Amino acid sequence: MFLPLHDGVPLKNMKTPTGTRILLLICVAAYLFMFYGPLGPDATVAGFGLIPSVLFGTEILPEGFPFVPTPLTLLTSLFLHVSLFHLLGNMVFLWVFGDNVEDAMGHGRFIVFFLLCGGFAGLVHSLVEADSHRPLIGASGGVSGVVAAYLILYPRVRIWGLFLTAIPLRLPAYWAIGFWFILQFASAFFGTDDGVGWFAHLGGFVAGALLIPLMRHRYDPLLARIETQEMKAPR
Repeated sequence: MFLPLHDGVPLKNMKTPTGTRILLLICVAAYLFMFYGPLGPDATVAGFGLIPSVLFGTEILPEGFPFVPTPLTLLTSLFLHVSLFHLLGNMVFLWVFGDNVEDAMGHGRFIVFFLLCGGFAGLVHSLVEADSHRPLIGASGGVSGVVAAYLILYPRVRIWGLFLTAIPLRLPAYWAIGFWFILQFASAFFGTDDGVGWFAHLGGFVAGALLIPLMRHRYDPLLARIETQEMKAPR
């Protein structure tokens, strides 16, 4: 419904968002491995995807699966995507919002933050869908945490994006992300079962909102400067 394209917020504490780029590269590499590697999509998803019923021990996969200890699928599932559209959608959000969130906390903390948000998102999804044998894959949970952190850090920054995937608009972050969150919430509680992990999106968003005050730098000079400029700007 709203695809972010550009925010124009410069980096203040670092030259290159290394953590964001590492996560992007891992997701792209995992996609290529999944569809062009020796295992194929089905085996890759069974080996690294998050299956709630398997996580809680009510079902057991065939011998040899998963490829990692079952709790680790909360993290490995973040880097798999079911289609090119699925991958590109998550990577655009991560690219637009990730660099500024990383700038507010540093490279290492940002990667840990992403993994914590994604892991919590997968856990929330699994608790809601405890008996499900449908694998959950995708970076959406971690990306949702990044989106929440961006909203808290830069609520009034104006973001260029495509509304309804076609109409270019420049909106304040609290409008663009607020609309996105309402869509996730409505889809989770009132939508039909379309195979999307909406509760994972909500879980990641909540985790991001809770973690960003703990993991950001104590003082963000860029944020302070932007807020000061906005307060002085004519209404």
